[in-house]
Amino acid sequence: MTAISPKPLGTPKLAIVVIVYNMQREAPRTLYSLSTDCQQGVNPQDYEVVVVENGSSAPLLPAQVRRFGDNFHYHRIDDASPSPAGAINFGATQSTAANIGVMIDGARIASPGVVALALQALENFARPVVSTIGFHLGPAAQPISVTQGYNQQVEDQLLASVDWRQNVYRLFEISTLAYSSSKGWLGPMSESNLSFLPRALFDELAGFDERFDLPGGGLVNPDFHKRANRLSEVTPITLFGEATFHQVHGGIMTNRPHTKMRRALKAYCKQYKRIHGARYRKNEIAGMLMGFPKSEVLKTLRNNCESML
Repeated sequence: MTAISPKPLGTPKLAIVVIVYNMQREAPRTLYSLSTDCQQGVNPQDYEVVVVENGSSAPLLPAQVRRFGDNFHYHRIDDASPSPAGAINFGATQSTAANIGVMIDGARIASPGVVALALQALENFARPVVSTIGFHLGPAAQPISVTQGYNQQVEDQLLASVDWRQNVYRLFEISTLAYSSSKGWLGPMSESNLSFLPRALFDELAGFDERFDLPGGGLVNPDFHKRANRLSEVTPITLFGEATFHQVHGGIMTNRPHTKMRRALKAYCKQYKRIHGARYRKNEIAGMLMGFPKSEVLKTLRNNCESML
């Protein structure tokens, strides 16, 4: 386990742990979206981004991470588990910030209001569990679209068509709700791919459960999400009008063709039952909405409302 960049100076309010694995193409977009070149209403002193390279055969260079700001820090785990759980827990120890954010999959572009809105929630509630919903870039959920010709080259063209770096909210125009967020902002989600909570709650949960040791982590992220929302006296919060957008990258689960997903889910559920002694049940707790959707989000919100009727 090798730490590449130096410890941060000062104590930011929030540390966002981002796990990357062979994401030379995707991670720079994700990290840009988390930088103050993209995030609105925050300063670099407010938060830091802890990037953990989890055993990649084609790792990022430390300079690729540092160029996004002095609040970005890079660490590499060489003897990595195929599960990201240990990498997340390691990343959390690399900061003394009072609050922890977790992005288990570093191929996700974050919308521009995520960090500021999360900080507001973390600072104004005693025991908040803050979640963002997830979208997949492309015409359909990626387990379907990858069987219909959607790939990295198609996605690159799609991203270029909306000039997303100038306005990340335009990604709502070219994306589809992920299965885990099928009810959008208006209902419970089975997991969040960018979540935030006080460090005290993260420690209360003992972080991510490293018994989930299958490649990609299996149900480790849904497990963490459900356990966090079931803690006593917590306030579940969903960031209204904000989201993350998944890039296609051949991921263990998200980019597995739909025909193979059921087999994988069966193995994941079997491991969950072995760990917890009970069948896996999705999180059924919906978060309180916090935020105000931008105009670019209104069409997506309307479709979300109509789908709930």
